Amino acid sequence: QLQLVESGGGVVQPGGSLRLSCKGSGFTVNDYGIGWFRRAPGKEREGITCMSTASEDNIYYKWSVEGRFTISRDSARNTVYLQMNNLTPEDSGDYYCATGEVPGLCAVPGGPLYDYEYDYWGQGTQVTVTS
Repeated sequence: QLQLVESGGGVVQPGGSLRLSCKGSGFTVNDYGIGWFRRAPGKEREGITCMSTASEDNIYYKWSVEGRFTISRDSARNTVYLQMNNLTPEDSGDYYCATGEVPGLCAVPGGPLYDYEYDYWGQGTQVTVTS
């Protein structure tokens, strides 16, 4: 059974950084597309970045996080990371990683990122950016 567990959320001041982790089990993160999503208070869930399989080698960032957030993968730890820099209060919310069975997940350059393509979700980790 595919499972994902997020960690690394917390409270940080504006301009600060956090690194979120998404630990996979029951599958190999190299072989699946992985997405990061967030839901801000009172708003709908949005996809912010994704990474295709290692062989397809594609990464997508939503414009609002490009240049500040970096998605990466550690095969040895079977973990995908989201490094978040220069955080603003607008980045606050619950962050989720997800994966799915659809072939070619996140393989199309330029996105966008559709949450309905993702079948397996972690429990989420909360990020609060406040002074």
